[in-house]
Amino acid sequence: MDPRTSAQDVIRCDLCETAVVQMHCDTCLVNLCIACVGKHMISDESKDHKVVKFQSRKSTLLYPECIAHSKQQCTMHCNKCEIPVCTKCLASDQHLGHKLSEILQIADDKKDKIIKDLTEFNETIYPTYQDIASDVRNRMSQLEKEYGDLSTVITKHGEDWHREIDKLVMKLKAKVDEMKNTQLQTLQKHLDEINKTMSDIKDEIDSVEMAIDTNDLSKLFKVTSNVNMYKNLPQKLIPTLSKFIPEKIQEEKLSKMFGTLSFSSFTSDKHGYSIKTTQKSPETGSSPLVKQLLDEPETVTTIDTGYKYFLCNVACLSDEEIWTRGYDNIMKLYSINQGSLLKSITTKSRYQPSDIAVTKSGDLVYTDYNDRTVNIVKNEKIEEVIRLQNWKPYGVCSTSSGDLLVIMISDDEKQTKVVCYSGSTEKQTIQFDDKGKPLYSSYSYNTYYITENRNLDICVSDGGAKAVVVVNQAGKLRFRYTGHTPAPKKQPFSPVGITTDSQSHILTADFNNKCVHIIDQDGQFLRYIECGLSAPHGMCIDTNDNLFVAQGENRQVKKIKYMC
Repeated sequence: MDPRTSAQDVIRCDLCETAVVQMHCDTCLVNLCIACVGKHMISDESKDHKVVKFQSRKSTLLYPECIAHSKQQCTMHCNKCEIPVCTKCLASDQHLGHKLSEILQIADDKKDKIIKDLTEFNETIYPTYQDIASDVRNRMSQLEKEYGDLSTVITKHGEDWHREIDKLVMKLKAKVDEMKNTQLQTLQKHLDEINKTMSDIKDEIDSVEMAIDTNDLSKLFKVTSNVNMYKNLPQKLIPTLSKFIPEKIQEEKLSKMFGTLSFSSFTSDKHGYSIKTTQKSPETGSSPLVKQLLDEPETVTTIDTGYKYFLCNVACLSDEEIWTRGYDNIMKLYSINQGSLLKSITTKSRYQPSDIAVTKSGDLVYTDYNDRTVNIVKNEKIEEVIRLQNWKPYGVCSTSSGDLLVIMISDDEKQTKVVCYSGSTEKQTIQFDDKGKPLYSSYSYNTYYITENRNLDICVSDGGAKAVVVVNQAGKLRFRYTGHTPAPKKQPFSPVGITTDSQSHILTADFNNKCVHIIDQDGQFLRYIECGLSAPHGMCIDTNDNLFVAQGENRQVKKIKYMC
């Protein structure tokens, strides 16, 4: 904290370590009180000490020290030798006839270049790598789906056979899994390399920014940005999916007649990616790097769900269909375009579900607080996936990897945690921060909703804490968002439903203020969405970044377009 703007943080003299600092030596970068100035000046008489008021520190440029003549500062630059030179160098014959420039001009040219490089890093190269990483993740997700479809084809074909070929079915499915895992591992390794490069780019950016801000020209000249190195983009790996080729069922040669799998592989397109640009071209106009928020969000359609009491949540099955749940034991599937009811599912326990979500494979998943279970609906049949002891499930979401994240509350309602499940196997528990303090509030009729962001952060809407709590994939706290002022209705922040979009924005419904908050992936407030919302509660986003908001009191789902 700067002592010029705060009376709470006092900086002490570097010599006596007791008196308040009043002066500063720009030559030695030492803070001094008035009493210690003389002592510092005579401590090293070989230096030309530049002592200024503390408020004027860094006002004196630090010229590079000559490599040939000790304690001589270089004010000129030899263009032929490409080194700084001092007056003694100029008096010698070493640089006779060489073209010289003022070192300040060379420094300005250097700074202009690295500022240009920094701009290119921030505006084109790093965003391009972000897009590449997103493309690889999407391919991994698509690969999961397509291999799932492939397994389904094999399974359906196997249903026509008798019990004696079950072993063959399992063998082929295992082969599918092996090929899938091999290709996913290849893509994961590819993604890890991309993420490593992105980290290196960030380090480059930090180094360049530090060089720009420093007044030490020696440090400035040591900076060499490697923009061109990162323009050589990675290869674009495109997995070639295996196909199942069925044969007609015969009594002989079952193994051959059942069907075979073609080989899976990758094709490499090293020119598949290109550096993004925000400049306009004559043919295509501008190509924005990211979607932009609309100045005025607009309501596209409204769906009346017909619930009697209160509409709690909504989950997108597709761009055409949504699941809903309210204050009863029935979950309803609606057509978005028609606004018509397509299907109704009653919970297995007949209790009200606590939350709903849709898995990667398109199955409905719901938590049953009273029954202590997490359940999946497949082909209108309810399968119990998880049954808890001493804990009760609340919020749930499906991750990009196909796992389930479940918020749960202890029976004594004093503890809250997030648990990651692969099927019914517990993989990870998130409950405390680095200091051993609870990340989430204790339960007292509060609401808890959860979602995973595109950067794999885990985002929880904690109604008791009146905050959005965001941790990274390892469970380490990144930030807490506690609202923004002024709020539309000037009421305390009351977060309920939460979701994320393709730009890694985090959206949370604010029940009290009848609006939706949009923040970026680092917790910075961007804007509100109001659109005449009535008691907004649960939310979801479709693949086109349309927002669906469950309005509790009027039992309607509102579809809102807020990005272009």
